[in-house]
Formats: sequence, C-alpha cells, structure tokens
Amino acid sequence: MLSFVFLVIGFALMIWGADKFVAGASALARKLGVSPLLIGLTIVAFGTSMPELAVSVTAALRGANEIAVGNVVGSNIFNLLMVAGLSAAVCPLVMDKTLLRRDWPLSILAAVLLGAIAPDLTIARWEGVVLLIIFAFILTYQIRTALQNREQLAAAAAEAEAEEAEAPMSAAMIWVNILLGLACIVIGGQLAVNGATGIARMFGLSETLIGLTIVAMGTSLPELVTSIVAARKGQNDIAMGNVIGSNLFNIFLILGVSSVITPIPVQATSIVDCLFLIAISAVFYLPARKGKLGRVPGIAMVATYAVYTVYLIMR
Repeated sequence: MLSFVFLVIGFALMIWGADKFVAGASALARKLGVSPLLIGLTIVAFGTSMPELAVSVTAALRGANEIAVGNVVGSNIFNLLMVAGLSAAVCPLVMDKTLLRRDWPLSILAAVLLGAIAPDLTIARWEGVVLLIIFAFILTYQIRTALQNREQLAAAAAEAEAEEAEAPMSAAMIWVNILLGLACIVIGGQLAVNGATGIARMFGLSETLIGLTIVAMGTSLPELVTSIVAARKGQNDIAMGNVIGSNLFNIFLILGVSSVITPIPVQATSIVDCLFLIAISAVFYLPARKGKLGRVPGIAMVATYAVYTVYLIMR
C-alpha cells in the first residue's frame, strides 16, 4: 500500500514541480533577454540531468562505475524516443532553427564520438578530459551566440510581457520557482521510482527486469515530466532544448567527470546501444528538419522505444 502512496505522491510532486520549473525558466529567459532555447539547453538540461550526474559521480568515487556508459546511453535513448516522442504526441513541437542547425547535429556527433572511443572497452582519463573540453567549448559557443541576439530578444520579451495580463515575475520569485520546482521534480522522481519498484516486486518481477526498466527510466523522469509540461504550456524551445541539452550533458559532462575520477570500463552491449542511439538520432532528425515534430513521428518514437525495451528484456 505504501508503494502506491509513494507512486502517487511522486508523480504529483513531479508534475507540480515541473510546472513551477518551466514557469521560472521561461521567466528567467525573458528577464535575461536570452532565448528560451538557451535556458532549455543549459539550466533546464543541467537541472534535469542532476540525478544521472549524482549517480555516476557517486559510482565513480566508489570505483563501481561499470554501468556508467550503459546508463548514459540508455538515458539518451529514453530522452530522444520517450521524452521528445511523448512531448510531440501530446502537442506537436515547432523546431527552433538553431536547434536543428546546431544542437541536434551536435548530439548526433556526441554519440558518434562516444561510439568511436568505446570499442577499446575503456574511457580513459585523457578521453574524459577531451570530453570536458568539448563540453566547455559547446557551452561557451551557445552562450556567446545567444548573447549576440540579446537586444532583439529582450525587446520581443518586453512586448510579450506588455500584452500579458499578469505582471512579470520578480527575480526572487523566478529562482524560487526554479529551485523549488527542481527539488520537487528530483524528490518526486525518487519517490515514484521507489513506489514503482515496490509494486513490481509485489507482482514478482525479477530484480534484473526492474533494473532494466523502472530504475533505468527513473533517472530520466525529470526530463520526461519537464518536457511534457513545457510542451503543453507552448514552451517548445524549453521542451526540446531540455532533451538535446540533457543528451549533450550526459555524454560530455557526466561521462567526462566520471572518467576523469576513474577510467570507465565499457560493456560490449553498450556499444550496440550506442550504435542504436546514433541511428535513431539521425532517423528522427529527418522529420524534425521540416520545422515541426508532429504527432505521427512522436508516436513512432514511442513505439520504437517499446520495441527497444522488449529487446533489452530479451537479450
């Protein structure tokens, strides 16, 4: 009974927290005069990637990071197929030109780079340093590009706020919404995973199956709920920026930091998963290039993830 209570409270906290988080993030973009896409790629993506970062760094410090690459690749697959797919299925996503021209191709290149360094079955410390340098370069370039258009965006934001019935959010309330929302998302995600795991055990599911499904998906619940809420609120740039930004954070920052702490062994199955990530990133980029990710591609992405989950269970 307690597991059901945890599950309900967890999802309620995540949904409420995501609503506050997205509201604060969009208000921050208007306040700073930068694009919502930049906020999605940075603050939102980093915030929702905190569970993966915490788990990976803790495992690295304990010298038990054998599944770090598998977790990151699995999380990226979930982000692309389920988070973006469900968001598009709920509300078709209009694609930002910068995201299509720069950030989505970068996420494909990140997966290709991981696939290139993984075949020797180890991510060495120097490779981790390279990943962190690339991440710093990408982040700097994204911020610099956004700031170049700051005046135009600030003028558009001021005009939008003038048309709104509500007063613009104060700086203090922006950060209250962001931090409180993020805390609720993370805590709610943990409660939901604990509740779902307890329910699965009640029905006699194996620990392996629980690990491959509920626990693996659990660290991506923040991205899922945040992007769906953002899509429903019409914040498409935050929704997709969160997905692509999280995938970049996962490969460059999380694997970079973890492998610098201690070299990461790579499981052979993770290489197959990485090739799958490259394939789906490229395949679903094609319909998005038209400027919109509609319900049909979104449903196809969700169905693809269902097939992938069956493969995980069977292998």
